[in-house]
Amino acid sequence: MAKIKIQVGGEEFDATLDEQAAPRTVEAILEALPIEATSNTWGEEIYFEIPVAVGEENAEDIVSVGDLGYWPSGNAFCIFYGRTPMSPSDEEIVPASAVNPIGTIQNPEALKSHGAGEPVRITAAQ
Repeated sequence: MAKIKIQVGGEEFDATLDEQAAPRTVEAILEALPIEATSNTWGEEIYFEIPVAVGEENAEDIVSVGDLGYWPSGNAFCIFYGRTPMSPSDEEIVPASAVNPIGTIQNPEALKSHGAGEPVRITAAQ
């Protein structure tokens, strides 16, 4: 488990990347750190393109609040903090298409105060 920090706007979140869930994907993300981008939103999901190109690896069609995913179709890092437009309920969060499960973020509810166009930065935790 690799500890990272994700900054969205001026707020910092602790997160963990799980090498066991998608080892090639997590390794590629760690090698690309630090990553800076601009946030996009899709429902209650923040996503942004990152300089990583990996195919599907143990990809999942349903995720949970607080999950982090890598979206192979868009080379994007995804942070799920609630329902997407495709989600039938708060308990069944559906990404646009399958994502590689890469970890979890702490305090995902706080992301509800953030929106598209904000700067995002991912760094290794010290």
